[in-house]
Amino acid sequence: MKGTFPVGKLTSAKTPLYYYDTQLLRNTLSEINREAGKYGYQVHYAVKANANGRLLSIIREHGLGADCVSGGEIPASLKAGFPAEKIVFAGVGKADWEMDLGLDADIFCFNVESVPELEVLNERAAAKGKVARVALRINPNVDAHTHHYITTGLNENKFGISLAHLDAVLDRFASLKNVRLVGLHFHIGSQITDMDAFKSLCIRINEIQEQMYQRMLIVDVINVGGGLGVDYENPDRNAIPDFRHYFETFHKHLKLRPKQELHFELGRAVVCQCGSLLTKVLYVKEGVNKKFVIVDAGMTDLIRPALYQAYHKIENITSDEPVQEYDVVGPICESSDCFGKMVALNGTRRGDWIALRSAGAYGEIMASQYNCRNLPGCCFSDELV
Repeated sequence: MKGTFPVGKLTSAKTPLYYYDTQLLRNTLSEINREAGKYGYQVHYAVKANANGRLLSIIREHGLGADCVSGGEIPASLKAGFPAEKIVFAGVGKADWEMDLGLDADIFCFNVESVPELEVLNERAAAKGKVARVALRINPNVDAHTHHYITTGLNENKFGISLAHLDAVLDRFASLKNVRLVGLHFHIGSQITDMDAFKSLCIRINEIQEQMYQRMLIVDVINVGGGLGVDYENPDRNAIPDFRHYFETFHKHLKLRPKQELHFELGRAVVCQCGSLLTKVLYVKEGVNKKFVIVDAGMTDLIRPALYQAYHKIENITSDEPVQEYDVVGPICESSDCFGKMVALNGTRRGDWIALRSAGAYGEIMASQYNCRNLPGCCFSDELV
């Protein structure tokens, strides 16, 4: 089944462009609030997935907080209306000016990933006469069973504090007067569809909580990150991820202490299915053993396939001709500028519209101007009604 797009209302639009189904985004957010609300869980949106201002405003309207990983994402979140007390700041390499920005805004929490970072944050906070709230990002050494580029919770990853170093880090707090430990933070990876990975995370957190309890330490917040995957192969059949099973897994297996809050940082699962990259066919080229569909979008507009061979469902949304197989490629002067090989498309010709589905996450936000190309445009479904 092909998706439905208002191509007739886009005929004058310049491609490539990102098309966002804002009603689907709202339905997704309502489902998140319904399922997380059953247990009183708090959800932050991972801004790195897509920082489009219109989408951020819709997400903020539904009450989510913001998970930021750069000094640029903090003001973007504040501009979109996210309250500072619902903003968390993660990232393995926070610069001094980024820390200062978070301190000046009085954000809820810094997710700290090393002792040197903790010490610098203490210095920056002391210079401002403030006490920074901190959640320690712990590397739980849990395998998310996903692509190695988007796995973050193993010992060999750059993220987080090793379990072997946790006691020494906790000891360090005694001499740091301008940071206060309020939580533990975890994130094991992205595009996770096997709930057993999250179950394993819960078991590991339970062990860590018990270890800390032996030191008479109970933190206010447990932050389990995000990572819930989406169905790239069936974006219409499974437009909204299985949030019920996701939140239920944590409810069943994570042992929270009294009055502890459980926080999440969902990104891909929030915005991925609401976005598609729309592009026009420039040429259909006959090769020796295959046909190439050359489109006006390239790896500069959607880098995921070139970066880590990510799959996106590709559809010709203006043709009903019999299906043929094509390699779908872009115009960039790189052999990796390929969206898909041996793709089954309705018979395709110059001027047809092609949709690359499930592109709402890590699509527009990762676009570049390599080859001096323009950044892709964007439009929203509710503006075309």
